[in-house]
Amino acid sequence: MKAEPSRRDFLSAGASVFGAAAMSTAATPARASSAQGEQTPPPETGAPSRRYLLRGGAVLSMDPQVGNFAQGDVLIEGKRIVAVGARLQAPGAEVIDASGTIVMPGFVDTHHHQYQTALRSYLSDGLLSDDGLPHGEKNYLDYINNRITPVFRPEDAYLAELVSSLSQLDAGVTTVVDTSQVGHSRQHTDAVIRGLQDAGRRAVFVYSPGVGPQNIFPRDLPRLRSQYFSSTDQLLTLAMGGEVFDPAFRTYWALGRQNNLPIVTHLVGALGQETLVEQLDSERLLGPDLEFIHATRLSARSWRAIARAGVGISVAAPIEMTMRHGMPPLQAALDAGVQPSLSTDVECTMAADFFTQMRSVFTLQRALINERALNGEQNLPELLTCRDVIRFATVEGARVARLSHKIGALTPGKEADILMLRADTLNVAPLNNVPGAVVTLMDRSNVDTVIVAGRIRKWKGVLLDVNWPSLLRSLEASRDYLLRAAGVPRALF
Repeated sequence: MKAEPSRRDFLSAGASVFGAAAMSTAATPARASSAQGEQTPPPETGAPSRRYLLRGGAVLSMDPQVGNFAQGDVLIEGKRIVAVGARLQAPGAEVIDASGTIVMPGFVDTHHHQYQTALRSYLSDGLLSDDGLPHGEKNYLDYINNRITPVFRPEDAYLAELVSSLSQLDAGVTTVVDTSQVGHSRQHTDAVIRGLQDAGRRAVFVYSPGVGPQNIFPRDLPRLRSQYFSSTDQLLTLAMGGEVFDPAFRTYWALGRQNNLPIVTHLVGALGQETLVEQLDSERLLGPDLEFIHATRLSARSWRAIARAGVGISVAAPIEMTMRHGMPPLQAALDAGVQPSLSTDVECTMAADFFTQMRSVFTLQRALINERALNGEQNLPELLTCRDVIRFATVEGARVARLSHKIGALTPGKEADILMLRADTLNVAPLNNVPGAVVTLMDRSNVDTVIVAGRIRKWKGVLLDVNWPSLLRSLEASRDYLLRAAGVPRALF
C-alpha cells in the first residue's frame, strides 16, 4: 500500500499562496495604517513560560464574569490565558498591537466530515437522499456516501483532513468535531488521525466505521486509545461514533460509555427518526455525553426528553435548508430550553466558515419569528441577537464538544484559542457594535490572527507554515483519482 504523505511534504515555513494573497489589495480588505507593525510573529508562542500580550483590542470575552472591554488586553503564558482586562501590566511579555481588531474566542465546529475536502462543491445542488419526491436524483447518500466514499485510500483521507483543518484555521475555526466516516481499515483511521495531528488544530476525532473487508470498527478502539489518546493534555481528543441508523448502535453507545467517551450520532426525523428519541428516553439511554447532529423534524416529546437529559445539539443550518433535512430546529431547541451549537457538515455542498453559519442561523430564526409577528401573533419568542449566535459558535460549541473546561471563552486559566478579527477594514469600519460587526458584516478575510493553545497559527492575514502549491497539486490529484475510481463525472459547468 502506498505510504501516506507526511507533514514534511506539505508544510514549510516558506511563503505560501495565502501569504501572496494577503499582500494583494484585490484579495484582502484595505487596512488602516495603524494596523501595520511587526512583520513576523513573536517566536516560540505556545511554549511553556512564553508570555505575550494582545494589547488594545475590543475584547469580547464571552465570559460574563470577565466582561468585555472597548480597549482591552489579553495576557497569554504558554498555552493558557493568564489575565483579561484593561491596561494590564505584564513586565517581560512581548506586546502584540491588537488595536483595530476584535479579540474573541475561536469558533467551534461541532460536526464536519473533513475527509470530503477533495469533493468541495461537487454536490452543491444535491439533496440528502432520493426520498421519492421531486429533485432527489443527485443526492448525498447515493453519490458521496455509497459511491465515492468507498474508494478512498488512506492518502486521500490524510490529505483531506489536513487541508480542511488548515482551511478552517484560516477562517478562525480553532476546534472541530471531526465526523469522518471513512475508517475502511486501520490504515485509513490512522491517516485521518495523522491529518488532524499534523494540522495542529484542536480536534475531537469521532471514531467511526468504514466499509469493506478491512473495516474492524469498533475492535480497534483499545489500540487507538493507547496509541493516540493516552493523554488528556493534548489538542486531539476522542469520541465514539454510534449512528442510530446502525442496528448495533446501542452496543457502540455502551462501549463508548464503558470508556468514558462522548458519543456522536446524526439524527434526522425525515429518515424515520421523528420519535426515536422518545424510545431512547424510555430505555434510559439519553445523557449529556450524547451529541445529536441535525435533530430536524423531531416530536415535541423528543425535545422535552433532550432537554431533561442535557443532550448536546449540533445545527448545520445552511446544509439542513439546502439538502432537505428539514427546517433547522433552532426554535424547537430554544423553546425546549436547549442551547444549540453550530456545525458545517459537508463541503461538497457548502462552505465551512463560521460567518456563513452564524449569518444563516441569525437571519433564519429572525425571519421565521418576524413572519409570525406580521401574521398577527402576539406571544412570540425572543429574536436571536448577534451575541446569542456568537455564543452558539463558541461557548455552546465548547460545551457540546465536551471541551468547556479548556476553551469557549476568554477566561483566565483556559487554553488560549483566540481570534483577532480586523474591524478597521473596508467592509466593517467604523466599528459601532462588536457582536453585530462579527455576525452581520465580517467574512474570513477579516480573520487577521488565529491562536491555538497559545501558538500563533495565522498572523496578519497569513496562515503560517503552509506550502499551498504542493497541497493544491496533491488535492487535485486526489480528486481526479476519487472521481475516476467511483465512476462519477466531474461536471465543471
